[in-house]
Amino acid sequence: MINLPEYLDGWPNLSGSEAEISSALREARKQPVYLPESGIDFGSINAASAIALHMHQPLIPAGGGDLHTAEVISNLKHMWDNQGTGDNHNAPVFRWCYKRMGEFIPQLVSEGKQPRAMLEYSGTLFHGLRQMGLHDVLDALKGVTCDPQYRRCVEWLGMPWGHAVAPSTPMQDFRLHVIAWQHHFAAIFGMEALSRVRGFSPAEMALPNHPETAYEYVKTLVDCGYQWLLVQEHSVERPENGHSPEKKHLPHRLVCRNSRGEEASIVAIIKTQGSDTKLVAQMQPYYEAKSLGRWELAGKSVPPLVTQIADGENGGVMMNEFPPKYQEVVRESSGSRTPLMNATEYLEHLFALGLQEKDLPLLQPVHQKRIWDRFKAGDGPEKLTTLIEQLKKEDHRFHMEGGSWTNDISWVRGYENVLGPMEKVSSLFNEKILKARIPTTDTRYRNALFHLLCSQTSCYRYWGQGIWTDYGRELCRRAESVLTHDF
Repeated sequence: MINLPEYLDGWPNLSGSEAEISSALREARKQPVYLPESGIDFGSINAASAIALHMHQPLIPAGGGDLHTAEVISNLKHMWDNQGTGDNHNAPVFRWCYKRMGEFIPQLVSEGKQPRAMLEYSGTLFHGLRQMGLHDVLDALKGVTCDPQYRRCVEWLGMPWGHAVAPSTPMQDFRLHVIAWQHHFAAIFGMEALSRVRGFSPAEMALPNHPETAYEYVKTLVDCGYQWLLVQEHSVERPENGHSPEKKHLPHRLVCRNSRGEEASIVAIIKTQGSDTKLVAQMQPYYEAKSLGRWELAGKSVPPLVTQIADGENGGVMMNEFPPKYQEVVRESSGSRTPLMNATEYLEHLFALGLQEKDLPLLQPVHQKRIWDRFKAGDGPEKLTTLIEQLKKEDHRFHMEGGSWTNDISWVRGYENVLGPMEKVSSLFNEKILKARIPTTDTRYRNALFHLLCSQTSCYRYWGQGIWTDYGRELCRRAESVLTHDF
């Protein structure tokens, strides 16, 4: 397999090896990766649990006093350099949080235990850690990712490089985020490690529910080699009745179709409840799994998988309570009838029983039943737009802006002061780069891509006003400048 440099022309390696990565992933995905090394007796367990740790720090123009000239640095560095302000004193603890799974896993394996954890780190965090010289953090993660002793214990999840929220990010840009993360991850951990990244974790758990966007979203993930997607229970519905999924701890098949009748589908692993860090810090999925027995799926008896994700560093419970509780649960669950498992490991065991994707119960994005009840497949985008407007007038609660962990926040309404500049930069990138067919290996492409992806971080739209909005607009200004003056 090819080796990718981590930096090119001063920029993180986010593009230029698309064909090589696609080819390598296509070959690697023909074989299971966790099944041969799992060590779990799938036929005798009652249930299993999975936890995922989401880690992210945005890049911000804060390396200096003047917003227009300040160096783009990690928010972690800004916290580190200003520990007397607000919660910035947490910076050293955050640093340890980013590293500590690289310490916990070897220790527990040396005890003969079976630790498991799914990790999801944004590309902006990877770059920030390297920029700060925190090489020991990345080295610790590389150890548990690549060492054959430990790699069965850790599953990395793909994500959009800049933590972009899918419902409000132009889909051609979202695809660039997905590809950029794959490049960056492979450059740090190696192509073999990337070949084991089978699942995708969306920023803010946001799932587009507009049929056109949802279709392109799932198609992007499938095109980029992903086999399953983490979804929140409140962002999906059963096609037959519009209700929430019944057996939330079994995998489903998420099917998305557009106005032209085209379909794209992917396996969905359902994350239940909210994103309260207490659920993971106190290992709630394990204790819920202990109360469950095997369920029937397509005529076969299978163990359910209770899955949860949370920020891996935010909040006192995650910073302080998670380490001892995680280790306690690993020691208790190892070799038991309710082990910890990672999602791809679970799916590989499941499919080894003879089950196939077509046997999984179906899901679609929330609110879509109301569309398909009144829309004829293939009628096209104009009729779809008309119908959506009719449904909005009939019910003010109906929306097509995606579901997320908040469930009450639109990722579009109220963020016009940020989305306007973002949309302008996206349009410029499309015109100056994509339409002009600038090679992805070109320095100008990498420069423009870095600025585009940085500007689309969810933090800039989540807050909606204040310094984070200023940061977002400034990054958009710089991206626009790069695209206007360098081309």
